Amino acid sequence: MAMKKNAKRNNKNDYDDDYKFKKIRKKACPLCTDKNVVLDYKNPEQLRKFINERGKILPRRATGACSKHQRDITTAVNRSRNIALLPYSEN
Repeated sequence: MAMKKNAKRNNKNDYDDDYKFKKIRKKACPLCTDKNVVLDYKNPEQLRKFINERGKILPRRATGACSKHQRDITTAVNRSRNIALLPYSEN
């Protein structure tokens, strides 16, 4: 009897776990989609899109940037912080 219950549960048609996960559309990289945008560390208004209100750099899943451009964002934000155009923290 126990064998029949387990066999029923393993059948994909009877039991489906996929309802728990919502399919999320992948964000397109804002720097790849618009080829005219040049990331510049001397432009803090442009870099503020990639940091939160506390001054932390947002992760890729939040910005939607590809890995190459996320590294460029990090470098630009750190350079901008170094010459005091962006704050290291809010307080």
